[in-house]
Amino acid sequence: MTKLHSFVPGPETKLQLRAAFGQFGTGVTVVTAQTADGPIGMTANSFSSVSLDPALVLWCPAKSSSRYPHFAAAEHFAIHLMGAEHEHIAMGFAKSAHAFDGLDVTHNAHGVPLLGNCLARFECTTHQIHDAGDHAIVVGRLRSAAFREGNALIFCQGRFGRFDNPA
Repeated sequence: MTKLHSFVPGPETKLQLRAAFGQFGTGVTVVTAQTADGPIGMTANSFSSVSLDPALVLWCPAKSSSRYPHFAAAEHFAIHLMGAEHEHIAMGFAKSAHAFDGLDVTHNAHGVPLLGNCLARFECTTHQIHDAGDHAIVVGRLRSAAFREGNALIFCQGRFGRFDNPA
């Protein structure tokens, strides 16, 4: 059996803490919003459902991201859960806020870009933003949701993978 590596979280152990957090497999999302400069997107794996009544979700953008001010100011946004076949989309938005070229994109009544063919989509109004250290917790109130069957794109231990639905 492999021994656990213990450490005290702090500035000098950020890489170890990141590796420890990375042991938790998460789904992969792309969050989109409309800004005064046009549509933007961001890949995020910090997503969770919060409440069924009222219907709330959360995601956690890094404050150090150049995209953070746009998402913090956005009244409306959409969270797209990526399917296993969407690794290229997730990588595109991890590198660029404007990775929409060649994608199936429509816009809702608030101008928010909506990605087609994702596993699930949650159209939200910003409900609350909470300070959370070097990130923020953005709580969204769901205004519309959609989903389809398919295999999820997963991120774990610094790599993309998939979770296959049983036959």
